[in-house]
Amino acid sequence: MIGVGNLRIAALPALFSAAALLAGLPAGAQAQDDELGLPAGTPAPDAQVEDLDGNAVSLLDVVGSGPALIEFWASWCEQCELLQPQIDEIQERFAERIKVVAVAVAVNQSVRRVRRHVERHAPGYAFVYDAQGEAVRAYQALTTSIVVLIDGEGRIVSTGVGPQQPLVDAVEEMLGAAAGQS
Repeated sequence: MIGVGNLRIAALPALFSAAALLAGLPAGAQAQDDELGLPAGTPAPDAQVEDLDGNAVSLLDVVGSGPALIEFWASWCEQCELLQPQIDEIQERFAERIKVVAVAVAVNQSVRRVRRHVERHAPGYAFVYDAQGEAVRAYQALTTSIVVLIDGEGRIVSTGVGPQQPLVDAVEEMLGAAAGQS
């Protein structure tokens, strides 16, 4: 199989199909689980990623055992930039109750570029680098600005795309539901 950067030629049709699907959504729309990513209730899959020093780490080890928000992110992604205020608010308000992890995709960016971004912006949450695209494949995250919410039992609650996702409300609801189950 011929490689192009970190993508394989065989992966390109799936990538373009996903782009076509996403292009059909209104800008910033939250997709239904059957249209994007893994369905709600699916156990969160693990994937090998790298920390920003280039060490192999397990995504689920970084995420931990409690509720989590995973964003598939790129430094060049305008939609990710528009999501940032919500991610910042979640980190500020709920850092003790939810783990935020940005999965930096390896498309058109290097770990060095991601590290510079983190150094400049000091987001206060974890960034990992998906050098081999394993997390992207595991979560079926075929674009950036995809956000996956995972509950305290390690199951996917929702998957959405774009800056119009009501993330703060979704996190409040997920954490409130978790408190009601205790």
